Amino acid sequence: MKKRFSMIVAAFMLFAVATQAQTDKSKRPSPPAKVSETLKSGTMVSIDYSQPSIKGRMIGAADFVPYGKVWRTGANEATVFEVSKDVKVNGKILTAGKYGLYTIPGEKEWTIIFNKTWNQSGTKYSQADDALRITTKPEKTSDFMEKMTFKIEKDGDVELLWGNTEVEFKVK
Repeated sequence: MKKRFSMIVAAFMLFAVATQAQTDKSKRPSPPAKVSETLKSGTMVSIDYSQPSIKGRMIGAADFVPYGKVWRTGANEATVFEVSKDVKVNGKILTAGKYGLYTIPGEKEWTIIFNKTWNQSGTKYSQADDALRITTKPEKTSDFMEKMTFKIEKDGDVELLWGNTEVEFKVK
């Protein structure tokens, strides 16, 4: 009886360790990242995302991040963009709150989408839930960024850097 009980306890502990390893997001191939900044206006802006890697692929490739199609702008769960106060993004009003951040990449123009549904898998998307869409022109950079990275500056410049691409928008 003791031997059987010990085997059950050992099996349970092994299951618990395996489950913990699966839920440890830092062990994922696209690890989580978060960037936050308090703007000069006092507004807190944060982006909570997962960092996919280029791994020799190209943005715009049909089998990776295709041009002209809605992309979750990261990996795993939806990327979450949050502002603590009402703001203007590239001159358009966005109310305080959390948003799923999606994009439609393009060679000459990117559409940035702030979607009202933020707490979901990144692959789920409904245009009916869009709160705001803006467009911006991507720039080629000389520095290569293997992992997708967001930066937020105190003046409200938000940058998405990945591969040799930089996509920027302004939050005021």
